[in-house]
Amino acid sequence: MRICLICVEIFAWGKFGGFGRATRLIGRELVKRGLEVFAVVPRREGQKSIETLDGITVLSFPSRSPWTATQLFKKCNADIYHSCEPSFSTHLAMKAMPHKKHIISMRDPRDFVDWKMEFDLPTLGKLQVLSNFLYEDNFFVRQAVRNADAVYCVAQFLSEKVKHKYRLPERPEFLPTPVMVPDRVQKAAKPTVCFLARWDRRKRPQLFLQLAKEFPDVHFIAMGNSRDKQWDRHLRNSYAHLPNLEMPGFVDQFHSNMHADILDKSWILVNTATREGLPNSFLEAAAYGCAILSAVNPDGFASEFGWHVKDDRFDLGLQELLHHHHWKEKGLRGQAHVTKTFEITHAIDEHLRRYEQVLSHPRQRQSHKPIIIHAESYGQS
Repeated sequence: MRICLICVEIFAWGKFGGFGRATRLIGRELVKRGLEVFAVVPRREGQKSIETLDGITVLSFPSRSPWTATQLFKKCNADIYHSCEPSFSTHLAMKAMPHKKHIISMRDPRDFVDWKMEFDLPTLGKLQVLSNFLYEDNFFVRQAVRNADAVYCVAQFLSEKVKHKYRLPERPEFLPTPVMVPDRVQKAAKPTVCFLARWDRRKRPQLFLQLAKEFPDVHFIAMGNSRDKQWDRHLRNSYAHLPNLEMPGFVDQFHSNMHADILDKSWILVNTATREGLPNSFLEAAAYGCAILSAVNPDGFASEFGWHVKDDRFDLGLQELLHHHHWKEKGLRGQAHVTKTFEITHAIDEHLRRYEQVLSHPRQRQSHKPIIIHAESYGQS
């Protein structure tokens, strides 16, 4: 079986987001199962037109001329074209290879309110947000979603939103994001909390850094950095004097054990973002038994496996989780849930099962009705 993964990034060559992390991990694990895997992504600085990454053949196109991806999709000649979040490339793949199967995983579908948040708190500038919107959310993208052979969501709470936004006949079913679950965990003796996200303004890392100032007896580790170098430098300079705060910068989980080591010893993961889909960081942290302290609550991850923050009172949530080690019970529950639902072997099994189902289905996409393949649902927390 040949699979072509389509995404706006692949966690390499200077672009390290959640979409790319999931795409790269899925591709790597499919290669381990003996599949031939391609990925088609916009070319980043320092990236060649053809690269090999974890056994994945990565084909790239100039971001200013996305239509050139058409030839790349033909070159792949894949059995299934799997978009890890839809974009204009999804439309181009369908146009290039209309008789092949095309499926989509919805990771972070954005409505008007979501795009406004992006526009109000941009990473690099409002023009960049506008460019992203035009590439990821135009008429052709919405049409491609309706024409797909199958549509899935990586979180239960997204399904109704996707159904409404793309005017689908049914709510898409769940397809888990794969996560590595460690055999054992060794927590730090001292209270330790971590932050794992890009230092974008929408992620509000300053709220985490401020917590370090308010809790001098707690060890804080702020992984990540910002593409806005001035903003990144401002944050680091403002909080560098705190003795209980580490700011290791970007940590590449595909080339370093530091990511795993930090989650291993952390008691709590703090997420300060204004909005999220179901972040990879929630799944990764829960896999290591970390409680989740967050103002967003996708699929009940914060309320069930940590503390759901109201009115940005992260201090109250942190106090509560630390009190009598409440974080530990929450973290163990989250770990059990992630192990059952998102563990990498199970999640890749689910991907392969869906691929086989889609390939065996004779329906033609001209009906403009995507397949909604029902899977065993998991309890929404």
